[in-house]
Amino acid sequence: MKKKIYIDIDGVLLDYKTGEPAKYAEELIIFLTSGRYDCYWLTTHCKGDTAPTLQYLSGHFSDKVMKRLASIKATDWDTFKTEAIDLDSDFIWLDDYPFQAEISA
Repeated sequence: MKKKIYIDIDGVLLDYKTGEPAKYAEELIIFLTSGRYDCYWLTTHCKGDTAPTLQYLSGHFSDKVMKRLASIKATDWDTFKTEAIDLDSDFIWLDDYPFQAEISA
């Protein structure tokens, strides 16, 4: 079974200060979506539907990278992002600022 990767956007793929892609974001996206991992969005920009997520990112990345981003699956959660994580699986969560309650989960 593939390792699951849960991906936040702001502060991870996009720089908070500039709103532009973070350093090496494109290389990270290409690596993560290479087929080695099972990738999921875990961001406020995706609540069960990837369309708003892709729209949000569309002005920031090349068509090549946007095709890769389109392969990332949606998650849905209410209060804490950890509600969407399969905690029994082998996973990595890429987030710049998880809440203490999420870390404790």
